[in-house]
Amino acid sequence: MAGMTAAHRVALAALLERCPDATLRTVSAAIASLPGGRAAELRSMLADEVRDRKLRALVLGPILPMFRPRADGVTAMTFPGHVLPRLWKAASGREPQLLHRLDRGDEADATAVADRICVAAAAMARDQPDLIWPAHGASTGRDQGLSDLAACLDLIHLVRRGLKSLEVWLKRPDGDQIAELRLLLKDCAEVHVEGAQRVLEMLFSHLDDAVLILRIVTQTSLAAGREGFLSESELAGFIDRLIAGVDARAKRIATFRKDAELGRVESVIADLTWCAGVLGELDVTLTLNPQSVWGKAVRDGRVAIAGQLSTLLRAADKAVDQALPLERVQIAGRMTRKVPNLAMPVEGEAVTTALSLLKLVGSARGPASTFGCEGDRKTLVEALTARLIDYADETLRMINDGDAKVEAHALKLIDLAARCLDLVDAGDAARTVRRRAAVAGAPPRTGEVSSRAA
Repeated sequence: MAGMTAAHRVALAALLERCPDATLRTVSAAIASLPGGRAAELRSMLADEVRDRKLRALVLGPILPMFRPRADGVTAMTFPGHVLPRLWKAASGREPQLLHRLDRGDEADATAVADRICVAAAAMARDQPDLIWPAHGASTGRDQGLSDLAACLDLIHLVRRGLKSLEVWLKRPDGDQIAELRLLLKDCAEVHVEGAQRVLEMLFSHLDDAVLILRIVTQTSLAAGREGFLSESELAGFIDRLIAGVDARAKRIATFRKDAELGRVESVIADLTWCAGVLGELDVTLTLNPQSVWGKAVRDGRVAIAGQLSTLLRAADKAVDQALPLERVQIAGRMTRKVPNLAMPVEGEAVTTALSLLKLVGSARGPASTFGCEGDRKTLVEALTARLIDYADETLRMINDGDAKVEAHALKLIDLAARCLDLVDAGDAARTVRRRAAVAGAPPRTGEVSSRAA
């Protein structure tokens, strides 16, 4: 069978260049056993692309995360994704005879080659900007972006050295390690006026948790832990971004509807956890003046989220009453008592609302402490646990007494009560309820069998 034409190879090369790494791995696995000349050529092209990306990661590793937006949405210095392959192709093409030295196992030699290629990349970003970042269709920030990209490439050899100590700086660095960080910033500042800011941007891009940048920023100077120093320095932008992130998430939490689907609750829990982490880290690393701009912003964010969380906790209490309500029945004369309403459905809006809010109650343990709501949350969990156990016991009594018109449906209501207990982290109580239901004749489901076996 004839191989691919030149046009085919050019088109495939352009397509593979745009594929994410995960897609390349998937395609490689899919064609691994295909017969034929074209499949062999495609495998060869894929292998070349994978190797090329490994070399690219080795050379441009310190700025590689800057070619995609941050997953947490926090503002950061980033560059368009399409610039990366153009930059690498142009820079590596200037030094093709050196590429084979990148993966020979000699780390010092590979580092020297990588730094040399980055010097070429910086020169091309300045001298041939249209080749690296085409002006057609580019955003208004292209000129500044090219300037930032070239400056980062100028500093990449210094940041490459500093990245090896990143984990140490995030923990409990000793005096020598802190001095190493400050020396790195000083060296970068000597290369560029804004070198210290840019090196922190590069380190920031390697942090999945944005708030960790505070641990580095506050080590940059003996005075960096004071708000007055930071607010007047070029490092203030990192604090502003984190506070803006808290404000944006507080607004998202405020728009959460109590009858939302369970999937929406996950994002609210993630926002609560993120805000709690940022505010907690700010409390530990900075001494904020309550009357300053930052102090007021942090206080307002904390109060807004605490108020919304308290509202959701109260809503959860009411939602359980609506999903598993009691009704008053007459027992003798004018004497009445409350018993479970066994005619209630086990699905529907009321049940979804209760489950979603209870999931939030169970998952908000950490954030509730930060926002001063843990006492209310704990009290609510204890009350709900007692109430749901009583509901299940009373339903079982009605089943045993023959007062349940549809026994199977009543057992489903008991299972719903057990699910509610699971969501508020009352696992022992949930297992007890399920065991009692099983004794009463409930057909055990697969999940229930595994939980009882555990």
